[in-house]
Amino acid sequence: MQSYYEFLDLSVDFPQEGFEVIDDELYFHNINLMEIIETYGTPLRFTYLPLISKKIQKAKLWFQDAMLRCNYRGSYTYCYCTKSSHFRYVLEEALKNDIHLETSSAFDIPLIEALEKKGLVKKDVLIVCNGFKRDNYLRYIVDLIHDGFSNCIPVLDNKEEFNYYNSELDVPCNLGVRMCVEEQPDFSHYTSRLGIRPDEIVDLYNTKIRKAPNFKLVMLHFFINSGIQDTPYYWSELEKCVLFYCKLKKLNPDLNYLNIGGGLPYRNSLFFDFDYEYMIGEIVSRIKSICAENEVHEPDLVTEFGSYTVAESAGILFKVIGRKQQNDREKWLILDSSLMTTLPDIWALNQRFLLLPINNWDAEYERVILGGITCDHHDFYSNDAHINVLFLPKTRKVQYLGFFHTGAYQDALSGFGGIHHCLIPNPRHLIIRRNKDESLDFEIFAEEQNSKQVLRLLGY
Repeated sequence: MQSYYEFLDLSVDFPQEGFEVIDDELYFHNINLMEIIETYGTPLRFTYLPLISKKIQKAKLWFQDAMLRCNYRGSYTYCYCTKSSHFRYVLEEALKNDIHLETSSAFDIPLIEALEKKGLVKKDVLIVCNGFKRDNYLRYIVDLIHDGFSNCIPVLDNKEEFNYYNSELDVPCNLGVRMCVEEQPDFSHYTSRLGIRPDEIVDLYNTKIRKAPNFKLVMLHFFINSGIQDTPYYWSELEKCVLFYCKLKKLNPDLNYLNIGGGLPYRNSLFFDFDYEYMIGEIVSRIKSICAENEVHEPDLVTEFGSYTVAESAGILFKVIGRKQQNDREKWLILDSSLMTTLPDIWALNQRFLLLPINNWDAEYERVILGGITCDHHDFYSNDAHINVLFLPKTRKVQYLGFFHTGAYQDALSGFGGIHHCLIPNPRHLIIRRNKDESLDFEIFAEEQNSKQVLRLLGY
């Protein structure tokens, strides 16, 4: 029978970028993961910071090349969507790459102030403030603008939001507005709850913003809910949004930013096949073409890539601590933590991550189901992203497994440092950097939770 390595090579053409097997052990971007496990144990969450910069630079280059190819006369600004991961080490790495920031809730603003005090951002950084804003978020934004953050752009999510800025700001302020878009045809409702209808945006501009001397409407923002995909739905919604930009630009000469949101996908499977260069080139050329047809100067483009920026930089490593044959077909591998608590999107959204064994690649393979150690029947993982089954090495030896490209949202959704289902502790978290001489540098960002920390949170 084939080895697991041979099976994977025939299935998906392995090895692939970022992964290779040397002496029966998996390497992640030239990092020996078995050595990491032997040093730091499992379960272990890790983040490899150089990948964040690499992803940013790739996207900036794709947009630059696309604009050069079609003689696009606008500029491009890369904003990082902070909600994907707010951690200090993520922001510090991302900000090395001349990027700007997008916020989505109130506490993002003190975070930006802390970055400015550390010298990591300057007050001229572009800050796009999105989201439905309660009083404290609105107040923080006003304070930020009064403090000299001149490129802070509040994006209006409803018509009433403007009234607060108009009553509280006595300095010039650039505004954005979010246009609501149609949901995908198979969604449970027709129109996104976020943003303002196009006809209401025009009315808001004509009746209020244009008459307010301190304000300029400079940005139109939208997010197409499928993410950036080569589908009729995506291209149809993009065209509608760009056409509305042209209409609004003719009414309002101050409009110059078109914010196309986030949604650039990341690799969540060994079968992942996405032509970034083609898609970005097509987006840029279509925007230019629509603007030319409507005799409007093409806009400065802004993106808000979050998951794309951070997802591929992280992974989590487990040890198989038990094997159970529950019937003729179902063989369970029990892991030393909970999938529900460490990777909540698995059970909440049926999200698939890139899963690979760390060792025993020369062994035969078999169909398995992975189980976590909580008592919840949802704490399992039974299929890969591309097929409805899961294959891993067939062995009685000690087996380690890794879920990869898990760096977006999982810490926040699982509640970092908080209370988890069955009181399963947060795993140890390791930060990996590279020095100038290419040697690796390791920092334990957080130890595994202990019982005293958990009981304190519970009030004991």
